Amino acid sequence: MFTSESVTEGHPDKLCDQISDAIVDRHLQHDPYGRIIAECAVASGILFIAARFTPGVNIDFSAVARQVINQIGYEHDTFNGKNCSIVTSLAEIPLERECPFREEALSEEVMELVAARNQVTVFGFACNQTAACLPLPIWLAHRLARRLTAVRIKKILPYLAPDGKTQVGIEYRDRVPARIHSITIIASQNRRDEPSIERLRNDIREVVITQVFAEEPIRPDDNTRIVINPEGTFAVGGPAVHSGLTGRKNAIDTYGEYARHSGAALSGKDPLRIDRVGAYAARHAAKNIVVAGLADECEIQLSYTIGLARPVSIQVETFGTGKVAESELARLVAEQFDFRLAAIVRRFNLRHLPSTVRGGFYRRLAAYGHVGRMDIGLPWEVTDASLQLRNEVGIGRL
Repeated sequence: MFTSESVTEGHPDKLCDQISDAIVDRHLQHDPYGRIIAECAVASGILFIAARFTPGVNIDFSAVARQVINQIGYEHDTFNGKNCSIVTSLAEIPLERECPFREEALSEEVMELVAARNQVTVFGFACNQTAACLPLPIWLAHRLARRLTAVRIKKILPYLAPDGKTQVGIEYRDRVPARIHSITIIASQNRRDEPSIERLRNDIREVVITQVFAEEPIRPDDNTRIVINPEGTFAVGGPAVHSGLTGRKNAIDTYGEYARHSGAALSGKDPLRIDRVGAYAARHAAKNIVVAGLADECEIQLSYTIGLARPVSIQVETFGTGKVAESELARLVAEQFDFRLAAIVRRFNLRHLPSTVRGGFYRRLAAYGHVGRMDIGLPWEVTDASLQLRNEVGIGRL
């Protein structure tokens, strides 16, 4: 049995992620070739923003943060976008430390000179448990969290506050999902005494759990353990109750701990951070392997070191589900996918997406996962290389 959790966009950690990525969006909208790193911490009544960026862009960091807080729906006396205190620590990155380039104009020789500035090992994973090539536990946890937010915004359950958490446990048999073991939902309310805990539990069962699982092939059975607010009502929640920090929900951002992920945060970093975009490139390769039918599960590991453009190691793990040898898959991955920093940025158009996607791009990743999203056209989710991979192996061998 394996469990994964998700949280709504009003969770304090996710609030910080969204503010950090909204700042990244705003900076890149003004200067796609600029650098920006932003991190946030939030507690009751106060938000702290630390940012480092290249000069030439004038951003009102506090205004961006207040806009995100208001859009998420925090309008309570204990925490809201109008009255919360915001403290900033801002510094410019010296231009002499940067090596500006336009990846779309680089030759192959010059692209080889654009080295990683960070040392990191990143992971990408995909499996055939869901249409999104995500493990079923995190897929269902995300769906429940999104539904919890939707019924609040649509006023179906108007008494809900933005903060919430979901968890789904799946029973596996031979690595295949067999049944729903457990479902847990923690929902916050605008007022502690409204509604009663009995009504809250009945409402969430009816309009959240039932609605989500109506579209799923595996559904709760008579023995599924369903827990809703086990400690009773949960008034307001959010920063008034528990603090938040950028980058503290890496498992929720990726694979729900069913597969490995890097210890580095994804949100709050511009596209020249290999610890962010390398994880997207690894996911792209792993998903194409699975969609090509070369494995039922695939994990790609990329190890980067400072000063080199290419990863120093590319490893493939299929957990016994591969149709060809893992050494052969590693060779194919190295041939078919370019994991150099400049190549990743160019292939996915990562510096220009904030200007082409309405409302910004990176902020949309900061809640409900950076991978496996079927509501956003993510460039690393396309399976454009799957046919070539099949052809390289030979369809007759599958």
